[in-house]
Amino acid sequence: MKGDIPSFDDIYMELAGSLSKRSHCVKLKVGAVIAKETRIVSLGYNGPPAGTHNCDHEWPEDGCPRSSKGSCSLAVHAEENAILYAAKNKVDLQGATVYVTLSPCLPCARMIYTTGIKKVYYLNSYAKYKGIGADEGVDFLTKFGVEVIKFIQPATDLQV
Repeated sequence: MKGDIPSFDDIYMELAGSLSKRSHCVKLKVGAVIAKETRIVSLGYNGPPAGTHNCDHEWPEDGCPRSSKGSCSLAVHAEENAILYAAKNKVDLQGATVYVTLSPCLPCARMIYTTGIKKVYYLNSYAKYKGIGADEGVDFLTKFGVEVIKFIQPATDLQV
């Protein structure tokens, strides 16, 4: 039945949630999926660049050392990883949609805008996680014409 068929949005956000479990970050696990015309073109999760330290192995209690601005010194954000992978593989992101489990920070929002991604679905608020007043990345994207949607997880009758 048609009502039982999940939407692509539901599937891609569920996949972003599953990808977040691959993260080696001890503070917050984030996943991202980039899709274009109902096809996945890239995906990513937050963590250190390949070939460096895995934070959960090197610093299992507190995570990696902090930068001078108080951020993780090794972190590559989930959407950043997905965009970098697409760029490395010469994938055009113009008109694509990104599904991410945490709303984009301002630097990631600028990257999203620059690559031509036109829609962002996010599950949780970066501002709420950081304890700041506004989702600056969401505000930036909205101001410059990128559609940003707070994803609402569908109710499910699935019994496990």
